Amino acid sequence: MNQTLLDQITPLIITLDEAANLERTLNQLRWAPRIVVVDSGSTDGTLEIVSRFPQAQVFYRAFDTSAAQCNFGLEQIRTDWVLSLDADYELSDDLIAELRRLSDTIGLDGYRASFVYRIHGFPLSGSLYPPRAVLYRVASAHYVDEGHTQRVAIAGRVGDLHAPIYHDDRKPLSRWIASQQRYARLEADHLLSASKHRLTWANRVRLAVYPAPLLVLPYVLLRKGCIRDGWPGWLYALQRLFAETMIALELIDRRLRNSAEPSAETGEQS
Repeated sequence: MNQTLLDQITPLIITLDEAANLERTLNQLRWAPRIVVVDSGSTDGTLEIVSRFPQAQVFYRAFDTSAAQCNFGLEQIRTDWVLSLDADYELSDDLIAELRRLSDTIGLDGYRASFVYRIHGFPLSGSLYPPRAVLYRVASAHYVDEGHTQRVAIAGRVGDLHAPIYHDDRKPLSRWIASQQRYARLEADHLLSASKHRLTWANRVRLAVYPAPLLVLPYVLLRKGCIRDGWPGWLYALQRLFAETMIALELIDRRLRNSAEPSAETGEQS
């Protein structure tokens, strides 16, 4: 009888002040013999939550970039496979059952998962959150920075999981807002440095500056169906509007600054 893939998986979670989310994430990982948590200095009770799960092991690393943090985490994995999760991800029961059925004999090097986006536990009709590779062979993968987050590069074939993961970030809104300036700066760095032909269509829209803030609200409410979700849908839609506006402001500010620099130098010389 073939060994199931579940026996070869170690979950990996990157944390910084995730007390509002982490217990829900860890509760759905009780099947794992070992969980690797890479923390960059939590002070809100995150580590106390981790201590309640005896199979969880914490590694400390000062944060510099998302990709470097994840690559450090991969170095701590002892199994062939890693399940890479954000601290606000919660595996569905159906996904755990699907992992139990997976075999390591079908020639795949990774699996993508789709997401159901939740606002304070309420599942939205749709979201802009894309599927991402979460399960893969450690030896076949490494992370690269991309905008404000990271992307895993997998050498080999990647399949799709059928059951979803729930994304449900319950940290205070004030923290989310405070993060957007840094995220916008990193996204602008990525948009302005990447070759246009390598950008996704969504990032090409962002690079054009004005379309993204104008389009995102009706797109989320009408095309993704969030208007049917009441206040949770409106909160998500307005968050996306705020995020896209911040990126557009960052791009406009940089263009204006760059166009003003030659004039300033000319004025100084005269």
